[in-house]
Amino acid sequence: MKLLEGKVAIVTGAARGIGKAIAMKYASEGANVAFTDLAIDENAEKTLAELEAMGVKAKAYASNAANFEDTAKVVKQIFEDFGRIDILVNNAGITRDGLLMRMTEQQFDMVINVNLKSAFNFIHACAPIMMKQKTGSIINMSSVVGISGNAGQVNYSSSKAGMIGMAKSVAKELGSRGIRANCVAPGFIITEMTDQLSEDVKKQWAAQIPLRRGGTPEDVANVCTFLASDLSSYVTGQVIPCCGGMNM
Repeated sequence: MKLLEGKVAIVTGAARGIGKAIAMKYASEGANVAFTDLAIDENAEKTLAELEAMGVKAKAYASNAANFEDTAKVVKQIFEDFGRIDILVNNAGITRDGLLMRMTEQQFDMVINVNLKSAFNFIHACAPIMMKQKTGSIINMSSVVGISGNAGQVNYSSSKAGMIGMAKSVAKELGSRGIRANCVAPGFIITEMTDQLSEDVKKQWAAQIPLRRGGTPEDVANVCTFLASDLSSYVTGQVIPCCGGMNM
């Protein structure tokens, strides 16, 4: 039997990158997958086709995750379409990097709203469903910079640290209802965005990592699969770095 057979997963921001890798891994383990992105564009359509080709039920939803009412409507529709929600991965996120003294209020607010408030919105909408089921796994996509901070990323680091505090609080509030909440904290992961960095920059990053390489989206997806599955049935309120030892 596959690890996620019969389960329904929501993965936010999954048209590409880490979110897509998580959705694909979940499908390979037998989960039916509902995924969201700001718009259902060519990338989302391609991801949907790849998921359906794996023989699972899959559907893509346009979602402004930072909007409370819109999120509630999307989750309601997902529940109507799939009949249950077992796994929620809060992966939607953006960066607007800049030094503190040059950062605008808009840059700060935008990152907090898309990264942190969206996680609250989806948890708030999914929790009643999971509570009735008396089971559920919530996974917040944090970051090593949410643990250690990073110059030039006050907004992003704050949002990712907030996701840790949120998961730990949710774990304490909802544990008695059979709901678990955890965080994954990726380090330097090679995605379309980071792949645009020069080879010299990537080598400098790798030199700081004990495993001497950047991670892959699949590395992160594997950790998320553990947290979504019954293999982690006694794991809640935890932060698992996926960083090659970068954050020891």
